[in-house]
Amino acid sequence: MPEHSHSHSHGNHDNLLIAVVLLGMGAALFSAFLLPGWWGPAGLIAVYLAAGVPTALSALSELFRERRLDIDLLMVLAALAAAAVGSALEGAVLLTLFAISETLETRAMGRARRAVEALMALRPDTALKRQGGTVVEVPSAELLPGDIVVVRPGARVPVDGVIVEGEASMDLSTVTGESMPAHKGPGDRVFEATVNLNGVLEVEVSHAAADSTVARMVALVTEAQSQKAPSERFSDWFGQRYTIAVLLGAVAAFLGFLATGTDMDTALYRAATLLVAASPCAVVISVPAAILSALSAAARGGVLFKGGGALEALAEVRAFAFDKTGTLTTGRAEVTGLHTTDESRFLALMAGIEAQSEHPIADAIRRAAAERGIDAAGVHEVRAHPSEGVTGQHPDGPLWAGNARMAARMGADLPHLDGVSDGAETLIWLGREAEILGAVTVADRPRDSSRAAVTRLRSEGLTLALMTGDRHAVARRIGADLGFQETEIHADLLPADKVALVGDLAAQGRVAFVGDGVNDAAALARADVGIAMGAAGSEVALQAADVALMSNEMGQLAAARHLARRTARIIRQNLIFALGAMLVLVIGGLFFDLPLPLAVLGHEGGTVLVVLNGLRLLADPIRRA
Repeated sequence: MPEHSHSHSHGNHDNLLIAVVLLGMGAALFSAFLLPGWWGPAGLIAVYLAAGVPTALSALSELFRERRLDIDLLMVLAALAAAAVGSALEGAVLLTLFAISETLETRAMGRARRAVEALMALRPDTALKRQGGTVVEVPSAELLPGDIVVVRPGARVPVDGVIVEGEASMDLSTVTGESMPAHKGPGDRVFEATVNLNGVLEVEVSHAAADSTVARMVALVTEAQSQKAPSERFSDWFGQRYTIAVLLGAVAAFLGFLATGTDMDTALYRAATLLVAASPCAVVISVPAAILSALSAAARGGVLFKGGGALEALAEVRAFAFDKTGTLTTGRAEVTGLHTTDESRFLALMAGIEAQSEHPIADAIRRAAAERGIDAAGVHEVRAHPSEGVTGQHPDGPLWAGNARMAARMGADLPHLDGVSDGAETLIWLGREAEILGAVTVADRPRDSSRAAVTRLRSEGLTLALMTGDRHAVARRIGADLGFQETEIHADLLPADKVALVGDLAAQGRVAFVGDGVNDAAALARADVGIAMGAAGSEVALQAADVALMSNEMGQLAAARHLARRTARIIRQNLIFALGAMLVLVIGGLFFDLPLPLAVLGHEGGTVLVVLNGLRLLADPIRRA
């Protein structure tokens, strides 16, 4: 738990101490109101020993070792002052309520931490490893890169790896926050703790358990929870100085009461009440309660913040700059149009001549043929011609496929294709000597979720910009498809150009840059908030940015900003409530003879309420959104 009113060592009250405190308080109340007896004083002694002594030792240790004045010390002094003036029962009530509220608070804050650590519990302890012709069960921790594991329907994937055989629908929600299952087949990556819903998979291990995506997520979130946000640092700073002021104020009030003719006991009692009323526990705990809950909720929804500072900064962002390829788009070439009289024959020849090429365009053409169930034609003696295309031999005659330069070399006259020949998409021609057999257009496509995310951010009055190293024609096509205006589209950029543009936006307010975390490191670093897309399994992306979206789901971006703004609102609510309640209690203690038990109830109740208000953020708004 962060350093605040309820310290680490005293926060973990074990069940035995709490039981002693409750039994002692029960005995004291029974003696005071029903049947007087020895059990009354014995109960009071038990409460003061079980609740007061550990609190006092913890506070004194903090004072002498860390030179920090712990707010717990104020509670102990107030209880001792009450006992000194003959109100030991009221002092015991203070210590009991303090112990109960501290236990509730510790458990609540622990819940915020455990929400992320629960990811570790989802990791399978054992895996089915293929050894020769048999399958044996081994501890997941012993798996090494290159091992083959079998994942049955309903089982969790034991480690990060690549599918080598089989296909299935996978529930990725534990890692990426995606609510819908995704289809995975040979060559696809799978992550530890994700669930195989309906197929038998053989997976080649790519990372040992200690280096898995889940292990890195947990390490990052644990680190993030230990880094204080600016508002947390303020509440710590405030708590320290204010605690000293409260102590001095209580002494001054005690002397003031005596000076105005109040008797010693009443003056001490009222000073003790003021000590409790003015304690800033609720103010100090209100910020970390909200931040820890938000960090945990975000991680469960597939968004990792590198600390409370990144969370608070995202809430204040006024401009979003987007990389194009791999961020707003899939980053994978896809066939967008066929221009021929016989599509099946054309695709068979195209797939045949591109069968051995590793170029992304060739891969797109082969996938388009496979999706239509078209077999590649037999094309032999294929030769690549850099920056032009390929040539090959087919039983019906020689073939070529390539760009306009290749067509010119073959003596072919290219027809004009309306809406295609403007350079916005890559155009590949297929021909036989001077004869044109047809053309295929290939392009990178926007992600399904990109337009909705851009529209949602624009509706919130944010400045948007699309930045790419790609050609203007391509950038305009993608930008127009996603709803960007002409002035918001910046193309033909080098990495340094992106950094300069982000700097220009930063002059108008806080700016976030959204990239894939690999080739946008400089722009991510220049922005107030760097956001890496599709970071699951990518060590570079996880380390490069302030915020990492584990999936390629752009909807997470708007949801993450919504969570950040909601966190900022809850922090404001908590601080206003805590300071207001404290002010009311202090005025009551100074001018209206506020009873100590009422001050205790107001103080402890306020502390628990701000913690519970912060815990509302655990409702996982990212996945719901």
